[in-house]
Amino acid sequence: QVQLVESGGGSVQSGGSLRLTCVPSGYRRVTGWFRQAPGKEREGVGGIDWRGVTRYLDFVKGRFTISQDNATDTVYLQMNDLRPEDTAMYYCAASSRGFFRSADYLRPENYNSWGQGTQVTVSP
Repeated sequence: QVQLVESGGGSVQSGGSLRLTCVPSGYRRVTGWFRQAPGKEREGVGGIDWRGVTRYLDFVKGRFTISQDNATDTVYLQMNDLRPEDTAMYYCAASSRGFFRSADYLRPENYNSWGQGTQVTVSP
């Protein structure tokens, strides 16, 4: 199983930016980012596969960008124009298989390894 460690969370004001970092150890085909707010289900934010193909939740398109540094095997989630509704615990996850459909990148059940999460809080 892949071990994943997230970092970079914090508190910002609306309109601010944060960059989350995920350091996975082990082989994976897809690295995904998810978030979970209190009382809500875990939601897929986006993912990136081994070719660099990315997919995003519609709500974050144009504001969030997922990238990966192949030299350090690190995956980033750059979040700009943050809004209070982006407040959540953010997780990165790994899948050992690739996906054919865009929606598959956003489904938690398609991932088999998870990090501990990093909290993002956006104030009005």
